[in-house]
Amino acid sequence: MNLPKQVIIKEVGPRDGLQNEKEEIKTEDKIEWINQLSETGLSYIEMTSFVHPKWIPQLKDALEVSKSVNRKEGITYAALCPNMKGLERALEADVDEVSIFMSASESHNKKNINKSIDETYPVLKEVVDGAKQAGKSVRGYVSTVFGCPYDGHVDKQQVIDVCKNLFDMGIDELSLGDTIGVANPKQVSQFLDLIEGEFSKDQIALHFHDTRGMALANTLVSIEKGYYIFDGSLGGLGGCPYAKGASGNVATDDLVHMLHEMGIDTGLNMDRLLDAGMYIQDKINKPLPSKQMNICSREE
Repeated sequence: MNLPKQVIIKEVGPRDGLQNEKEEIKTEDKIEWINQLSETGLSYIEMTSFVHPKWIPQLKDALEVSKSVNRKEGITYAALCPNMKGLERALEADVDEVSIFMSASESHNKKNINKSIDETYPVLKEVVDGAKQAGKSVRGYVSTVFGCPYDGHVDKQQVIDVCKNLFDMGIDELSLGDTIGVANPKQVSQFLDLIEGEFSKDQIALHFHDTRGMALANTLVSIEKGYYIFDGSLGGLGGCPYAKGASGNVATDDLVHMLHEMGIDTGLNMDRLLDAGMYIQDKINKPLPSKQMNICSREE
């Protein structure tokens, strides 16, 4: 196996994880959780999303959370921004990085953003330009890369075209999402072969959901293809509000366990990750689905 010495894991739990929770989590608990995550060795934490509270009520406290976190040197603290109004609030909070998002499939994009793909581009371009003028780096997310809950199969050339358009806007990094967790290792391998040479591997992250238990397998295939940046959500927390049945991202703790057992460094402290996982598990008042958290809970 051709394995790297190190892999970068970007924690998206405070945003992508919590956004699907129906029961409101206290603002002070979110802040404390992010502060705990800051002590695990992570270099990147997506804190929240500056979307309208009507769409994601759980993240209505985005400004307070972003302003109140004890930011640690060496960590990028990011937030999702759907439009200029969101960007204004993100800049008020002085986030380190702005994230934009759209789907590779028309139906999911309309459900998620209420716009067609073509209508979405100018909105995001404005956000990218505004963020860059403010001196912020920008990350793009493309959802439904490997399948859509409404359209089913997603044309790969359409995915590539969306990715190219986002890079043309000036984003610094692109996260490719298996939003509903339908991808399998063969499909991932074929898609990564397809985009070989189209984009720099230094600018591509993979964002696998674990709906069907395939996220770690898909991650391993990606690593063998030379990719080394992955999104994770501690404990496997999360899902997509606009994709019924989609479970959380690959669990950061399960991913770290696999990589460390394979001799791949992540820079993360498993004990502190599990402590942070136990903390948020207590606050959401239900078990987190990751294998490491399950073991940890049994040993308590």
